[in-house]
Amino acid sequence: MNRYLLLTGGLLAGALPAAHAATPNVVFVLADDMGIGDLGCYGQQKIKTPHIDSLARHSLLFTHHYSGSTVSAPSRCCLLTGKHTGNAYIRGNKGVKSDEGFFDLHLPDEETTVAELFKQAGYRTMCVGKWGLGGPRTSGSPVNQGFDYFFGYLSQGSAHRYYPEYLYENEEKVMLNGKVYSHFLIMEKGLDFIRRNASSPFFAYFAITPPHADLDYPDLSLYDDAFPETPYINNKKKGFKTQMKPKAAYASMVSEIDRNVGQIIALLKELGIWENTILIVSSDNGVHKVGGHDPDFFDSNGPFRGYKRDLYEGGVRAPFIVSWPEVIHAGRTTDQVTTFWDFLPTMAELIGVKAPKGIDGLSYLPTLRGDERHQQKHPYIYYEFYEQGGKQSVLKEGWKLVRLNMDAPQEIHEELYHLDEDPGETRNVIEENRPIADKLRKLAQRLHTPSQHFVWGK
Repeated sequence: MNRYLLLTGGLLAGALPAAHAATPNVVFVLADDMGIGDLGCYGQQKIKTPHIDSLARHSLLFTHHYSGSTVSAPSRCCLLTGKHTGNAYIRGNKGVKSDEGFFDLHLPDEETTVAELFKQAGYRTMCVGKWGLGGPRTSGSPVNQGFDYFFGYLSQGSAHRYYPEYLYENEEKVMLNGKVYSHFLIMEKGLDFIRRNASSPFFAYFAITPPHADLDYPDLSLYDDAFPETPYINNKKKGFKTQMKPKAAYASMVSEIDRNVGQIIALLKELGIWENTILIVSSDNGVHKVGGHDPDFFDSNGPFRGYKRDLYEGGVRAPFIVSWPEVIHAGRTTDQVTTFWDFLPTMAELIGVKAPKGIDGLSYLPTLRGDERHQQKHPYIYYEFYEQGGKQSVLKEGWKLVRLNMDAPQEIHEELYHLDEDPGETRNVIEENRPIADKLRKLAQRLHTPSQHFVWGK
């Protein structure tokens, strides 16, 4: 099928039966900074992702799915709490000091996460990989936000290193002394959790760190001579490793994610729980452009403009593949607009638990079941961002307003795009459509709620 059509709409198959048996397990694989164009099922030509591509051929592939934010911490907050960045508690990557060290701003007790909803329904819950929503012995620690088990990086700042001095198991340090490739151990812990809990319903959240920089992978043989390489020397003052083959390293890390998905599938089948397990594969935001990675070489953002930290589509449009063999019997593609903050209400409806008040998401369970006629639609998609001068965007009925320089009210710059005709955001049409821009600006201003931690201009 034409790649442009695949990513912007089309190929919507007929509905499937809604019936399903026992409450399903849920496995969510969240890559870190992987672009929508990095997977073969979304058009990638240079990086091998056979397991995910095969999964997509037998599952539901979303072409209009939006991440929670354009950077890690707020995106994960939106995923777990069901709120967009104009309403979420954590709206940016913000560090705080504590007695335990320097960690990320922590979720407060009053926030309800999707893991807590799973716990209400009798699920066992796990997070392995990168947390980024609070340090040990704070209200934001994963074990205080609904997760029975955690292993990995509590601080996202530490997650740039693949040979760390230590990782956390729940709230205690596990010393590794820089001798263990962290991702392999993180995957082992996650797979072991599934083995130990196969007889009861579980939610397994694999918040893995590849292909986030540092670009570091121990075996480049799959791509050792595949690409023309210019050695890249990282800034050693910041502790990054020198990577002599950044293209091979990045491709290897994406293929490692693909191998991990294959491991999860094989284990679920071995345990006899594949049919009634929902497996989701996604990425937390758009592709990064650091550590020597050349996203244009790989076409990592597909046909979209922008990268991580942009509010253009390339910064927030995410791959999203959902497998549920018991319900999704054949490969389908949907252009239904969905978001990270939809995950919580979807899971709440799935497991029969009431979603908390004040969330922004909509359940896409009807879409999973092939009943898009009864699928609620988002009236808008809203973002705000607090780096690079401050940014804001709102998408409604195909029209998208992007506002830049939010830190300086007298210097705010606005751009308007009609995504139905220009998904690549190549033509700013604000001068010809001022009334539309005015309406979107008023909507964006209304959707922003005050935050004590995130204020433009500070």
